[in-house]
Amino acid sequence: MNRNVNFILVCALCSSFSYADVVSIRADAWYPINGDAGSEKPGYMIEIAEAILTENGHSLDYQTMPWERSLTEVRAGKYDCVVGATPGDAEDFIFPEESWGAFESTFYVKKGNGWRYTDLDSVKNIKVGVIGGYAYSDEFDAYVAANKANAMVQVLNANNALEQNIKKLNAGRIDAVVESHLVMNAKLMEMGLVDNITSAGALTESEPIFIACSPAKASSKIYSSLFSGGIQKLRASGQLKTILDKYGLTDWK
Repeated sequence: MNRNVNFILVCALCSSFSYADVVSIRADAWYPINGDAGSEKPGYMIEIAEAILTENGHSLDYQTMPWERSLTEVRAGKYDCVVGATPGDAEDFIFPEESWGAFESTFYVKKGNGWRYTDLDSVKNIKVGVIGGYAYSDEFDAYVAANKANAMVQVLNANNALEQNIKKLNAGRIDAVVESHLVMNAKLMEMGLVDNITSAGALTESEPIFIACSPAKASSKIYSSLFSGGIQKLRASGQLKTILDKYGLTDWK
């Protein structure tokens, strides 16, 4: 009898553990959206993901890697999700209904440079630094694709690509960098270059950003639903505000 009871208990434990997933997230460092794994401030999207997963009995495996590699390996099903994505980045991925933030792509130049973005023609005589795999706008993405083999568009794929682009901009090796204003402001503060670099016009209007999951994994639809419901609960409970306050941010809705 005791053997049967023990067997039932073991089976029950095994059954419960089968529902405890380790959900893997990969993306390049894009602070304050996502930053260094294991730090006190890993990024607000990482803290949101961890809060939702923990509440539902799961755990998080988060590491940074270059954006194009993140997209490739999540798309193939090696990892579960990326953060900080737009449908333009990965239209085949599984996106939740609820966004996890908003951003706009903005041009930045060295202070003293009078160039300002007005339209695509205004870009054609300057050297621009961008990050591989990023979706900016359809028109600008086509320009990048057509010119990335020459010096007018310089594409970086490193995990610290933004920092490298800022260094190139500050050294005069390129004329402009395109980046989210939220991310650029945080990086300039970190690098002590707030007084050296200034915005030079928005490329896009504000658009939503998401956590997005692998099209190759059946679990992605489950996680997507979990993340949509989870962000609503965090907002209603005030926990989302607590997370955003930590990064000096406000709710995007």
